[in-house]
Amino acid sequence: MALPNLAGKRVLVTGASSGIGLETTLAFARRGASLLLVDVNAAGLDTAAQAVRALGAECRTWVVDVADEAAMTALADEVHALGGPLDVLVNNAGIGYIGPFVATPSEAWHRVFGVNVMGVVHGCAAFLPRMLQAGGPRHVVNVASAAGLAPVCNMSVYAASKHAVVGLSDSLAMELATSQVSVSVVCPGIINTPITHVSERSVSKAVSAEQIARLQKFYREKGAPPRLVGEAIVDAVRSGRGIVLVGPIARLIYNLRRLSRGLLLKVLIADSKKTGWI
Repeated sequence: MALPNLAGKRVLVTGASSGIGLETTLAFARRGASLLLVDVNAAGLDTAAQAVRALGAECRTWVVDVADEAAMTALADEVHALGGPLDVLVNNAGIGYIGPFVATPSEAWHRVFGVNVMGVVHGCAAFLPRMLQAGGPRHVVNVASAAGLAPVCNMSVYAASKHAVVGLSDSLAMELATSQVSVSVVCPGIINTPITHVSERSVSKAVSAEQIARLQKFYREKGAPPRLVGEAIVDAVRSGRGIVLVGPIARLIYNLRRLSRGLLLKVLIADSKKTGWI
């Protein structure tokens, strides 16, 4: 269901302190929504809240790890006690990992899936039942990636997690088809966000510093600003659109996949060779 008027709507955004999450938060704030912000970065949340309030919108913040089921359940209880069910849930929190499959430790798989997949599961499980019970038009947004539509060299764990988010969102949309709660899955292309700022836990020892520098340079030069995604998310909620393809290569990947998976693979392999990943 479309929500064309967002004034006063209760919107919860995870991963709200930076990148796509922050820009999504600000995009909703510009439409007069009441923001509920969630992140593990307390300082970043404070900065985000100040930016929201500067736009004249209401804002509350919680420091919560979306991978923690108990913490998300407790968050939902508090949010509902404060003001009832959400109008819009944006499951945005996500992390990356760079490295070839054979050099990706199991810890990285558990960590990435804990945030990228189970974070979405926990968000939906904690908030969706009361959204449905309340009735009326409401919306769930799950932020995936163009990597959820196609393979990504040296990012198998990230791609697998985002494919899972796309599959979950599609299944959820089918199950909710007769309700007034709609679902959007967002598949951004190349977006210049802090996800490329790697740490020891987010990059394999098999990846050189030169390769990381080249990747970051590519995202700086070719990546679209995260505000583009934030605005696209708001537009999807206002129009009730189910899939959001935004930023460089997202629509190309989507259409190539529909045309020929073999051709898509050839194109992506050629690009990976150009950037030194193969």
